[in-house]
Amino acid sequence: MYFIALATDYDGTLAHDGIVAEKTLTALERFKKSGRKLILVTGRELPDLKRVFPEVGLFDKVVAENGAVIYTPASEEERTISSSPAPKLVAKLKKLGVKPLSVGRSIVATWEPHQATVLEVIKKLGLELEIIFNKGAVMILPSGVNKATGLAAALEDLRLSPHNVVAVGDAENDHAFLQACGCSVAVDNALPAVKDTADLVTRGARGKGVEELIDKLMERDDELVRGRHDGILLGSDSHDEVYLWPTDTVLIAGSSGIGKSTLATALTEHFVENEFQFCIFDPEGDYDGLEGAVRLGDGSSAPTKAQVLDLLDKPETNVVVNGLAMRVNERPDFFAELLPGLGNLRFRTARPHWLVIDEAHHLLPKRRDDTRAVLSLELPGTILITVHPEAISTDALRLVTAVIALGPKAKNVIKAFCHETGTKPPTDIRPPKGERVLFWRPQTRKKIAMVKATEPRQSLKRHSRKYAEGQLDEAGSFYFKGADKAMNLRAHNLMIFVQIAEGIDDKTWEHHLRAGDYSEWFRHQIRDKDLARETIEAEKDETLSAQESRKRVLDAVRRRYTAPATGAKS
Repeated sequence: MYFIALATDYDGTLAHDGIVAEKTLTALERFKKSGRKLILVTGRELPDLKRVFPEVGLFDKVVAENGAVIYTPASEEERTISSSPAPKLVAKLKKLGVKPLSVGRSIVATWEPHQATVLEVIKKLGLELEIIFNKGAVMILPSGVNKATGLAAALEDLRLSPHNVVAVGDAENDHAFLQACGCSVAVDNALPAVKDTADLVTRGARGKGVEELIDKLMERDDELVRGRHDGILLGSDSHDEVYLWPTDTVLIAGSSGIGKSTLATALTEHFVENEFQFCIFDPEGDYDGLEGAVRLGDGSSAPTKAQVLDLLDKPETNVVVNGLAMRVNERPDFFAELLPGLGNLRFRTARPHWLVIDEAHHLLPKRRDDTRAVLSLELPGTILITVHPEAISTDALRLVTAVIALGPKAKNVIKAFCHETGTKPPTDIRPPKGERVLFWRPQTRKKIAMVKATEPRQSLKRHSRKYAEGQLDEAGSFYFKGADKAMNLRAHNLMIFVQIAEGIDDKTWEHHLRAGDYSEWFRHQIRDKDLARETIEAEKDETLSAQESRKRVLDAVRRRYTAPATGAKS
């Protein structure tokens, strides 16, 4: 369920001659019972609306007076979000014989052909007001107040994103709120200009068109998720731009150090630009310092489920869940226990729009028996990132709708995915050229595309926290053993490396120095070529004493990883 709310105009859309048909009311009730929200967006004043539409209590929110008044039927709370009408304006219009003339809590309304008189009065009085038209109606409101601003206030109350709202209307004053939503719909009787800009035009007019739209939303709302605001640009192939959609489950895979986190960072920038909320599960501390997101947890303290859910409850907040303080075997349990809360949040609000699960083989491992129970029936808007697709839960892999394979072993990624899911592999798998990636949608059976992926503007401080404070596995750790292997001191991160290096004897230090062990570890395990190059200079300079070489190497480590100002290399 991606579209969580329906925002509808009243006159000419929901109602015909001010009356809503019984069949339309039944459709609205069915929509509401599905757990979705209903929002009425109208130019009418509230007393008038309640008089002609006693069933207004069906709606979760009402935006009245063309955006100026927000009404909550359940509590009968009303609030005006713009200024009251200027008495001198009303008095002058009455004096000039403008009739009919309706004065609301913010709106002043009349009908054509009085627009010329209204405009002349506004100019003479020097008021900052706007005239909005609605099929012959002339509405006067404070500047900047319209149905879009009113809808935004209602959505803020409901903690919903406009991405997850379908809006339907028919007239000039509906343009603003239609264009602000994830999918815009015009009923068949709508003005041509409204139809031209809508994502969808119903076959039916007025209430019949709304009934038709509700049927479509209840049956397959994912078919509407291809509007102007929904796509996330991955890059371009030789023919066209390539997009990911919030209904996708995406696998990003390739060998270590090939650019998976860099690609994910570029995607998060598009999330921010398009105001999609995202949450990254970051077991290794790869996304520390990511722009536009709040980090929870670090190398010494683990995040809690309550912290994650509290932050995500705020639509404008993006979250990076840092799992460095958790042991590898603790991470799947944490994720499994968090998923029900996330599922409930998504059911209520369709947020966060995107989940990015890095090291997905840690959080959704194949070996875990209860993965099927933990998973929802779907994982829409989810990106699984891994070096080992074959180690991810098969149930999770079967939900994947888009595969992005990187690096010289990209062909193996596609083959491993097909083997694990029982999918027939494509026949045209070629290794990507240059910096391109392979992109494939398994369900469509289309050819694999070679895509030049967008690059991030920010420089991701990749792995810096992990290497400085985290827990590298046995194979990735450094071991101080000495020439005769009399010791076996394990450094599972750079801080421990510095501490041990400061305490060992000169003979042991120089043994590893002259053997090039430090630069080798920095290059291949820490994957920091600059640190490795600087260390090689110390390793080759035989004029340095043990004390001098030790200071040079450890100072280089501290500058990059343990400096108090940032805690991360630049």
